[in-house]
Amino acid sequence: QVQLVESGGGLVQPGGSLRLSCAASGRLASIYQVNWYRQAPGKEQEFVALVTVGGITNYADSVKGRFIISRDNAKNTVYLEMNSLKPEDTAVYYCNAYVPPDDLWGQGTQVTVSS
Repeated sequence: QVQLVESGGGLVQPGGSLRLSCAASGRLASIYQVNWYRQAPGKEQEFVALVTVGGITNYADSVKGRFIISRDNAKNTVYLEMNSLKPEDTAVYYCNAYVPPDDLWGQGTQVTVSS
C-alpha cells in the first residue's frame, strides 16, 4: 500500500516562504492526482491545490498566485511551494491521493505564520 509522508512545515514570518514535500512510498507516477489540503484550528478542512499526472494544476482562490504545486515522479515526491505567506495560512497541511480502493492521507505538517 502506498503511504504519504509530509515534511517541510515550520514557523515563518509573514511574507516569508516555505516548501512542503509529500513523499510517496510507492511509485508516484501511478497516482493520477495528488492534493494538498489544510486545516486551521477551529475551522473545517479546505482544499489548497492539486496536480495531475499530466501536470495540470488547480488552486484555491485564497492561495492562487502565491503557492505553486509540482511533482517529481522520479523522486516520488509532490511539492507545495508557499510564498508571501500570511497569518491566515497557518494550519496543518495534509497531502492526499486516491489510490483505488484507498483514499490516502499523510500525517500532516504544521505551518505557522507569525511575527
